[in-house]
Amino acid sequence: MTDPSTDPSETEAPEAPEVLFVCVHNAGRSQMAAALLAHHAQGRVRVRSAGSAPADQVNPAVVEVMAELGIDVSQEIPTKLLTEDVAASDVVITMGCGDACPIFPGKRYEDWELTDPAGKSPDEVRRIRDDIDHRVRALLADLA
Repeated sequence: MTDPSTDPSETEAPEAPEVLFVCVHNAGRSQMAAALLAHHAQGRVRVRSAGSAPADQVNPAVVEVMAELGIDVSQEIPTKLLTEDVAASDVVITMGCGDACPIFPGKRYEDWELTDPAGKSPDEVRRIRDDIDHRVRALLADLA
């Protein structure tokens, strides 16, 4: 008889890494990044997004260009960045957050320099989306 404490089928799978995307308004870049990572990771990564000064709604051009990929962000609500969000994350990706993002030892931080989609045309937002998609795929490959 196998001891359940040593049976590999009884051991817990490692927890999925948690990634937090942060931008100022949580209405464009961080929403696209979170939605794209969630889409590509298919449950292998926990994903959240927040903003240092959240807007009232997701940028309509962002909703439009994400829908082109079959990803619906129309019901997402921009969220205020909390210290607890950063503390709970393994990876924190900032996008123009500045010094509003708290720093915790032992966390992985990356700053992605991306154009803010606010006030941009759908064509311009598509280019930003595609840049984010490329970065998200690289991040996912690194985490896997």
